Amino acid sequence: MNNKEQPVKLTNMSTNIVKTLKPQHLLKNLYTEKIQKFPRDVNYSNFYGQSNTSNRIRDFPRSIYLVEYKQRLTQLVQSHHRDLKVANYEFFRVGHLIKLSVITQFFPPDYAATGQLIDELVKHLEQQGVDVEVFTSQPGYAFQTSCAPAVEQSGRVKIKRSRTTQLCPQRIRGKAINGILFTLRAALYLLNAARHRNVVLLTTAPPFLPILGYLAHVLFGLSYVCVLYDLYPDIAIALDVIPKHHLLAQFWRLINRQILRKAKGIVVLSPAMKRQVIASCPEVADKISVIHNWADPDSILPIAKEDNWFARKYNLVNKFTVLYSGNMGRCHDIHTILNAAKYLQKEPIQFVCIGGGARREKLIEEVNRLGLQNFLFLPYQEKYVLPYSLTACDLSLVSVDAGMESLVAPSKLYPALATGRPVAVICPKHSYLRQLIADANCGDTFENADSYELAEFIYRLSGDRKLAEGMGQSARQYLQSYFTPKVISRQYFEVLLRAVM
Repeated sequence: MNNKEQPVKLTNMSTNIVKTLKPQHLLKNLYTEKIQKFPRDVNYSNFYGQSNTSNRIRDFPRSIYLVEYKQRLTQLVQSHHRDLKVANYEFFRVGHLIKLSVITQFFPPDYAATGQLIDELVKHLEQQGVDVEVFTSQPGYAFQTSCAPAVEQSGRVKIKRSRTTQLCPQRIRGKAINGILFTLRAALYLLNAARHRNVVLLTTAPPFLPILGYLAHVLFGLSYVCVLYDLYPDIAIALDVIPKHHLLAQFWRLINRQILRKAKGIVVLSPAMKRQVIASCPEVADKISVIHNWADPDSILPIAKEDNWFARKYNLVNKFTVLYSGNMGRCHDIHTILNAAKYLQKEPIQFVCIGGGARREKLIEEVNRLGLQNFLFLPYQEKYVLPYSLTACDLSLVSVDAGMESLVAPSKLYPALATGRPVAVICPKHSYLRQLIADANCGDTFENADSYELAEFIYRLSGDRKLAEGMGQSARQYLQSYFTPKVISRQYFEVLLRAVM
């Protein structure tokens, strides 16, 4: 028997893949000829590596296509879905195999960053052929409404919402109650969804949501993928909410290990977060994928301040403007920014803080107490305003507090890169952000509490517009290469594809 006639040898995993894939779908784009009945005299065991006639191919192009098809199939099998490029996935048109349910507490019209990101992700997954259904809550952070339709269709993405309205979402106790209520509603949703979905994607918003994936797997055999936006209980311990050796923390870790062991895939947002998860659960190392957040460079375009209505509205055109846009929460270093502004208070430099969070009011109190005139505070902006508010600056700030570098990843970094402005990042010495900014050549990084060096950098950029412009161009180019919705959604696609195989 020559090499062309030898049967393809399949592993158990690969056999399942081949049995699931239907050739008439796989070849739909490659061949325009009408699919005809496969000749009866073909030895099907050469295709499947076995003689079971129940696995015969019912519909298949003529035998002249068999060799090329087997070559493509062999490539798929040998890759074990780990190293194949997405172009090959698209050829095999396996997106239709993924019947995905996404469960997240936040989703538009909420302006929470996690909800906006999930919205963009599911739209791009749907474009790759994935059948997507979203279950979310009623909006708690929307601008104009606290109620959204219980069922909604966005393109081919079906959106279902809990009937429970969020209670006091700005307070910690209210957030906890809302999270519990949403999780209970999501559990009821999964009872029905498990019958017609084959994988569920769960976020850590709220943090105990992934337990539903574990229960659905145990009860119904449903595959699940966890997206760890934040690592709990580690954050709660770092913020002194609960002691490190508290019974609750120990129980939480025990549950987490069970959840992660059964998960088909685990997504974290940075290499540091991956190391943190492996330290607590080493056996899941092979299932962890580092997938960064992203921003859409087609939605956020560089706009000169003199052409930007937002900059004109707030009198920012003629001042060197330093922007912090997003959550000013307990995991963010606001103190270093405040002290840098103190050093620069006599310079024509304006600090603008847009957003909210637990540390916002404290920052405003400190600014007023010190009598600083170089701060402007604005609330969260609606989505249509963001392309203008984010570009109404000359430098963007991103910060992570000391001890938080392996527990959270700042999503605000990626829109900042898209604006075509330089970026200054305040982070611990060993943060992955340092290497990222150095690779992008788009700004500089500063250790927590190093306010003087930050102030020096801001002052230097304010006097060297050419340097600032070059860093900004590098920032946008770096984002376009690595952190667009199209690039990132393909990485999620691969994780989901492995989960259903």
